[in-house]
Amino acid sequence: MGYNFFNVKKIKDSFKVKLEQFLKSLGPAIANGEDITFADNDVTYALKLQHERIIDKGLEIKYETYERDKTPDTVLVGQNWTDAHYESSVCFKRIGVRRTVTKDGKKLYKDDRKTVSYQTLTDVRTGTHPDDESYCCPSCGSVAKISELVNGCPYCGIRYKMDDLFPKVTSYYFLDDVGITGSEGKKGMAPFLIAMPLLLNISYFIFNADELSRGSGVGKFILIFATIFGLSLLGLFTGYVFFSMTLLARLIATGINESSKMGTAGSRSRFEKRMKALSPEFSFEYFTSKAISLIKTTIYSKDEQDLLFYTGKPVDPAFKDIIDLNYGGALGIAGFDEKDGITTVWADAFFDALYAGEEKVKFKRQCFRAVFQRRTDIPVNLNFSMTRIQCPSCASSFDATKNKICPSCGHAYEILSDDWVLVDLKLKK
Repeated sequence: MGYNFFNVKKIKDSFKVKLEQFLKSLGPAIANGEDITFADNDVTYALKLQHERIIDKGLEIKYETYERDKTPDTVLVGQNWTDAHYESSVCFKRIGVRRTVTKDGKKLYKDDRKTVSYQTLTDVRTGTHPDDESYCCPSCGSVAKISELVNGCPYCGIRYKMDDLFPKVTSYYFLDDVGITGSEGKKGMAPFLIAMPLLLNISYFIFNADELSRGSGVGKFILIFATIFGLSLLGLFTGYVFFSMTLLARLIATGINESSKMGTAGSRSRFEKRMKALSPEFSFEYFTSKAISLIKTTIYSKDEQDLLFYTGKPVDPAFKDIIDLNYGGALGIAGFDEKDGITTVWADAFFDALYAGEEKVKFKRQCFRAVFQRRTDIPVNLNFSMTRIQCPSCASSFDATKNKICPSCGHAYEILSDDWVLVDLKLKK
């Protein structure tokens, strides 16, 4: 997943506003459990579980995103994909992410990452955005604007397909940025351009004090001035070289850290080609977005066995120590099988995780081996949500994260009939 450098375009102003508000509300959602703005229900549910995990651990987290590049048109659109009704696009923007984790006032972890943020934005293809339209709740009869029903009816809590406002953020993650913005370049280079001329001049005058003490008059003044001027120019050049070397070292270090992901590069085209033969509307970006959501929700849940979309064995107990999980930008396909109308996919998903122990919080780069399944005879629906299920028996809507059986007619719902399910999740050794 990512963006195509040859198909990058500017984002619509209305979309840009929603993305910026989403990023601004992300920190309060994680730290304080506040509503997340313009996120779909699955993202909102995962963030709710993450906040509960942090509280259960007795921790406090300060999570802040901030602007790195304030020049115009800093939010761009890369790849996009569509189904019969919806269009999804990957939007990216350079931002910073600060995290501070404390327990009983004691600081356990702190970082400040320069990143590129990626958000998947899903919109209706018709271009109609019914934010201000009124909607009558079929459950309790209350009338409200759709914008007020975004998280379910405020009176009875039931959620309906029409409650989603578009466009919606359906996935997000942050990748470390090896580049720098113009302001970061000036700020980072300044210490080198100041320190190197000073260092060269001070060193020269210390080691040549006796020679410089000889002579007098205008000739001595010209000599000292020329020496300072020449050493300053040399210092500026040397400072620039040293600054460039630090950027190169940073690039090499990032390359070493990312080297384990290189084997995933060819997996996309092979998998997507095979899946399109079974389901023409399939896209690898949609699958990646769905995989991120399923993995994060499973790890953040208190008991994954209660989840409708997880059908595997209990996960590693160590997963219950994860308080922040960020997709690392690579999803490799280790295997693929299609049998009796069911597709099974073995995938290697790379994540950056914060683990919270009793007295320490540790950062780890990890690879999860996840196994997914899906029926191949059901068209892909980019707006499908596990928190907003329509019963195939009576057509009532309900939240499948809370009910595996339709509360209206008692029909047992199987999510495999509509979407991907996660059948196994473990760390790849």
